Amino acid sequence: MTFSVIGTDGNGRFGLAVSSSSPAVAARCTHVRDNVGAVSSQNITDPRLGTRILDLLQDGATAQQALDAALDGYADAAFRQLTVLDAQGNQALFHGEQTLGIYAGAQGQHCVAAGNMLANSGVPQAMAQGFADAAGELEQRLLAALHAGVAAGGEAGPVHSAGLAVVSGYGWRDTDLRVDWHEDPIAELERVVQIWLPQRDDYVQRALEPAASAGYGVPGDAR
Repeated sequence: MTFSVIGTDGNGRFGLAVSSSSPAVAARCTHVRDNVGAVSSQNITDPRLGTRILDLLQDGATAQQALDAALDGYADAAFRQLTVLDAQGNQALFHGEQTLGIYAGAQGQHCVAAGNMLANSGVPQAMAQGFADAAGELEQRLLAALHAGVAAGGEAGPVHSAGLAVVSGYGWRDTDLRVDWHEDPIAELERVVQIWLPQRDDYVQRALEPAASAGYGVPGDAR
């Protein structure tokens, strides 16, 4: 029901983009943490696994070590699909035996992708290649990977939700965008990304240096 890609720009930014046939997919599958990495917890989703793996990464485990430790003794592993990217760029993948439909994963340069209920097993590799080939901001490269996955076949059925989140070391997600239900959620997500990116750094500055920020552009602001 889901396909996703995790990527880094190699300069401390980590992000994840995801789409699914179910509503609000990004609320359950997206796990990113400053200076630590990113995790997608998908298929029959248990969001607690994302937090657990990020905690292990933060304690010094590699992507594979964190994934293995999180699943050690975990009774429902057969139902889960997980991807991990750590701060050093190491990647890990897991597909439980009960992962739905056609499922696959792919590791690429600075990225890892996976999906279930796919139209074909080549979708994650197309996403990894799409990320590698794309230029621009990390958000744009992650979005390009989603588009590449759709072009390669995407899910076996229609998707209805999508999301994209990025951390850059500020202490919060400087990009955190979601389309929770839409007939064309990836196109809608792209529209929102285009609105957001020109303003993103202004909102970061407003948090870090409010006195030095540009005028806020709201009624009553005379600056």
